[in-house]
Amino acid sequence: MIAAMRSVLHLVWMGVTVLPYSFVILGLAAAGVRGERLYWWAVRWLRWSIEGARLIMGLRYRIEGYENLPLGETSPAILLVKHQSTYETFLMPVIMPHPLAYVFKKELLRVPFFGWAMGRLDMIHIDRSQRAQAFNKVVAQGRELLDRGVWVIMFPEGTRIPRGERGAYKTGGTRLAIETGAPVIPIAVTSAKCWPRKALIKRPGVVDVSIGAPIPSQGREPDELMRQVEGWIEAEMRRLDPEAYPQE
Repeated sequence: MIAAMRSVLHLVWMGVTVLPYSFVILGLAAAGVRGERLYWWAVRWLRWSIEGARLIMGLRYRIEGYENLPLGETSPAILLVKHQSTYETFLMPVIMPHPLAYVFKKELLRVPFFGWAMGRLDMIHIDRSQRAQAFNKVVAQGRELLDRGVWVIMFPEGTRIPRGERGAYKTGGTRLAIETGAPVIPIAVTSAKCWPRKALIKRPGVVDVSIGAPIPSQGREPDELMRQVEGWIEAEMRRLDPEAYPQE
């Protein structure tokens, strides 16, 4: 009962804060604020949501491997992240030292306020019905953003996966890495221990985030590179959350 009450309170907190902050982002964009400045303004709301989860629901995070992130203001990177809940979607911009560009379907831009604000940021929104053109757009925008020091983030499983399960790893992220020459950073996240997929009730606890060493993409094949990424992420998930994989 307490967990349910805290979960509802956190949901209310996000709902109450997202509306005025969306207007802030839209107002700043209308005033000519662009790029990295606007991005870090948007991250403030994500930080409020993550901090709210800690204070209201007792949901904390712990990071390993932060030293594996590339150094340098324009050092490129493509983050390929295990996807179990909304939590890591909010958390990654909060903990990363570079602006992030998510690759997402354009339908999200229609979400009132939140989607409208996202549309003002340097993100990569695609039309999934036009596969070839969509990937060409990802490569063109991805290369431009990477050159500016913006890191591209993708969830190779494509959707949120229940705890203890493995989704089908798609090669879009490794194809982009090979096209741009950027290294791949695999990231394992155990968010479903506390914030299960599509669940209203969240539980207090610690979400582990493990950042792997950069994997060079030059001279690689997309399938082969993704198998290496998948192998590292899934092995790391079993190390971080062994209770979710009792038969292995």
